[in-house]
Amino acid sequence: MIYMLNEGFISMNYDRVVIVGGGFGGLNCAQKLRRTRLEILMVDKSNHHLFQPLLYQVATAALSPADIATPLREVLQDQKNASVIMGNVVSIDKEKNEIHLMNGDIIKFDYLVLAVGARHSYFGNDKWEALAPGLKTIADAINIRERVLISFETAERLDSYEEAKSFLNFVVIGGGPTGVEMAGSIAEIAHKTMFKNFRRIRPEKSKIFLIEGAPRVLPPFPEKLSHRAKRDLEKMGVKVLLDKIVTNVTDEGIYIKEEFIPAKNIIWAAGNQASPILKTLDTELDRAGRVMVEPDLTVKGHPNIFVIGDAACVLGKDGKPLPAIAPTAIQQGRYVASLLRKKGKRKPFKYFDKGSMATIGTARAVGYMGKLRITGFIAWVGWALLHVAYLVGFRNRFSVSLQWFFHYLTGIRGARLITRVIDDDILKKKD
Repeated sequence: MIYMLNEGFISMNYDRVVIVGGGFGGLNCAQKLRRTRLEILMVDKSNHHLFQPLLYQVATAALSPADIATPLREVLQDQKNASVIMGNVVSIDKEKNEIHLMNGDIIKFDYLVLAVGARHSYFGNDKWEALAPGLKTIADAINIRERVLISFETAERLDSYEEAKSFLNFVVIGGGPTGVEMAGSIAEIAHKTMFKNFRRIRPEKSKIFLIEGAPRVLPPFPEKLSHRAKRDLEKMGVKVLLDKIVTNVTDEGIYIKEEFIPAKNIIWAAGNQASPILKTLDTELDRAGRVMVEPDLTVKGHPNIFVIGDAACVLGKDGKPLPAIAPTAIQQGRYVASLLRKKGKRKPFKYFDKGSMATIGTARAVGYMGKLRITGFIAWVGWALLHVAYLVGFRNRFSVSLQWFFHYLTGIRGARLITRVIDDDILKKKD
């Protein structure tokens, strides 16, 4: 069927803007079109806006999912020209100005904004996903959190260190911001949070490995900050392996050529791949599946179809693609909204680089803004304030601030709940 909005609250003479994706780019675009003669329809396969930069804290039991996610209907409830539906978009007909949902519904549009994000890429080794989950959704975070916590529980029940070793080894593949933050958080869980919780095992003896194929962690950061991040990680007990490529992942551990590291917990943070929906646009894509957009972020030959955020390949002043981070998506979403508001001559999108920050652990972070470089406690405070400011809703800002303050004082992570049953097959004795 062809989906129509409730005609009671808005004139059908207004152009319809369909926004696919309620992330940073899509949500900011919708909010900036609040007082316009436009009909806004947001389509997302989930019902919430997710603050992805803090997803790793859900995966490492520092925060609960509700702390970093807000229902889209709640966010847009006072925006009378906006409506939200849950739907899974499977294809786009750019000639007919239609998007097609999995259930067969068809949605017409005058303007389309694709903010569909990305998923993790295994570089052709998709079978590794079940063994080395990535981190893009709340479901991913909860899965990783429970795998980590269950590993400690399993190790507590085994008879020897040799049997428990693989459950106390943690491997993070990818040394970008997500990988660095995950490795640091797992080190804190093992070496501090769990320190007094067990009787038979010693969690502080856990081994955390961070594997990066480049010569340094945080490759997009200035070299000095990358070296500082590596030193901080090593002080926290993380073994950083550089210039190393994982060649195989099994249910027993990972291989780096002939070297084997036994581990039951493997986390993938090594690459991204854009949504397969973009292939239905039948336009030029880069190697990561992102749309090679025009200077005004539109699809070539279709000035009414915009692609933003992780789904778009936009080259910066240095000729390299813009970073796939929240500020990029936010600026692009607001830029598209400004074009739709004015509907005049379009100036090219220009990205303003505000710098970047990454936290390594409590009171440890690195960041840069222009020529300014900050590290340590000051960088960590700046990182915390910045992330709280970007959170959607007062409740989330207050809750996260309070929990971080409590964690700073006590080191306790309050979301260490396991909701699934431990797999007793692991503990069956061999004949």
